[in-house]
Amino acid sequence: MRDSDRLIVTVVRHSGAWPAVLAVALLGGAVAELLLPAAIGAAVDGLVAGGDPVRWILPCAALLAVLAGCDTLGVLAGGASGARAARWLRRRAVRAVLGAGPGAGFTAGDVATRTGINADETARAPESLVTAVALLVPAAGSLVALLLIDPWLALTLAAGLVVIAVVLRAFVRRTTAVAAGYQQAQSDIAARLLDALTGARTIAAAGTATPERDRVLAPLPRLRRHGMDLWRANARAGVQAALVLPLLEVCVLAVGGMRLAAGRLTAGELFAAAGYAVLGAGLGAALGRLNVLARARAAAGRMRELLSTAQIPHGTDALPAGPGRLAFHGVSAAGALHDVDLVVPGGSALAVVGRSGSGKSLLAALAGRLADPARGHVSLDGVPLPRLSRPALRAAVSYAFARPSLFGATLSEAIAFGVAPQPDGAVEEAARAAAADAFIRRLPHGYDTPPGRAPMSGGEAQRVGLARAFAQARAGARLLVLDDATSSLDTATEHQVGTALTEEFRGCTRLVVAHRAATAAAADRVLWLERGRIRGLGPHRDLWRDPAYRAVFQTATGREEDR
Repeated sequence: MRDSDRLIVTVVRHSGAWPAVLAVALLGGAVAELLLPAAIGAAVDGLVAGGDPVRWILPCAALLAVLAGCDTLGVLAGGASGARAARWLRRRAVRAVLGAGPGAGFTAGDVATRTGINADETARAPESLVTAVALLVPAAGSLVALLLIDPWLALTLAAGLVVIAVVLRAFVRRTTAVAAGYQQAQSDIAARLLDALTGARTIAAAGTATPERDRVLAPLPRLRRHGMDLWRANARAGVQAALVLPLLEVCVLAVGGMRLAAGRLTAGELFAAAGYAVLGAGLGAALGRLNVLARARAAAGRMRELLSTAQIPHGTDALPAGPGRLAFHGVSAAGALHDVDLVVPGGSALAVVGRSGSGKSLLAALAGRLADPARGHVSLDGVPLPRLSRPALRAAVSYAFARPSLFGATLSEAIAFGVAPQPDGAVEEAARAAAADAFIRRLPHGYDTPPGRAPMSGGEAQRVGLARAFAQARAGARLLVLDDATSSLDTATEHQVGTALTEEFRGCTRLVVAHRAATAAAADRVLWLERGRIRGLGPHRDLWRDPAYRAVFQTATGREEDR
């Protein structure tokens, strides 16, 4: 069984009771359909014999009412099963992507397509699968009924059903392959469009809207080609079914007519046989359901890739009491860091400096296990980070980034994001430490302003990100990592934030990726990285004697920054 088919089976199991309800509704409708031709045939024979019309018409009306009720219940169950399956798939997909961390390996546009369109298409599998299987009931029942009426009629129908099955099998295989290419082209367009929307200001400033439009729509011919292939596969199977089905019905009627002429059938039996021929040939109606199922199989393959994303494994250990001692033991990672041995004493501040590409941000990511080293290990208070449970790790490490993403309905929620319930005033205190309180209060709705509607500069957004990190540090985090989180701040604001780091968070270990000499000078020690290796480690004033170290802080004009 293919992985995509296994996922479809799993989706059916997680659709609740609705697939079973759908199966019961379809089975009830199929039984009513099978009984209806016999009831009508008996009514014809009864009327020919001069019987009471009401006696024969009432059973037919009752069967029609059962058919209508089963159809209504089937529509409800099919929609409900799809909705429940889509919800389960999206939850699993989001959990898989977030559980994989920053290295998930999928673009944002690709993830959006898979969790949107592809999840919906996969979620239609339970309804399509149950409906397609249910269509076998009338076909099998028609064969049995015709066998009871006359074996020659059953043999004629069986031969036609074999031809229909061959047509449907070829259709499913072809459509599944083509649908996968169509869905991939959709995903490529979505990924390119999301990139363009993210960089809309750059595109407008560069005047490259037309070339960018062409880049976004470059997969369109491929999308059209796959779409045309899908249409051709549907058309080919539709034409074949359109030829086979009437021919099958004519053949059954022709054989039935000859048996009637030979005195082996009654008029009512011939009428019933005609109805059963139509029901048996109704297997061709599975074409539409199988089309949906083929697309669901292709989409399930793409969802399976997303759900199979390697997850970051976590242990079960809790952190023992400790000051936040951070240690790197022979760490090498991603070809950017080599044999790093480092101990950051608990409660101290370490500034990490170096030229672009020296491995500063990677070191910061390793410190809180946003990434894992290829060799060696990182420990916090003596416990290797992979042994810590996810809650213990995330409660112990607080991060702030150069370009923070702000989550939450309000700025207050954005600052408290990921932090245990805060006491009254804690959010405002964190904002004051990050020099964000004043500008937040100037907003029309203050702390209740939605982040997306707050007219913030890059530096102001950084301050909100810092406030979030400070809030977590106040809540008990023992390691505070600032990955270039003050790069957009002016000198006065950075000094204010630096004072808060030095005075208010002295009991928290601080690792600060720095680009300014003043930031490095405020730290207890400086780690100087060059080409992924430790070039120097010590107080800023000692390292400053080295011209190469001073060159790290050289300004664009060629002058060195003041210490």
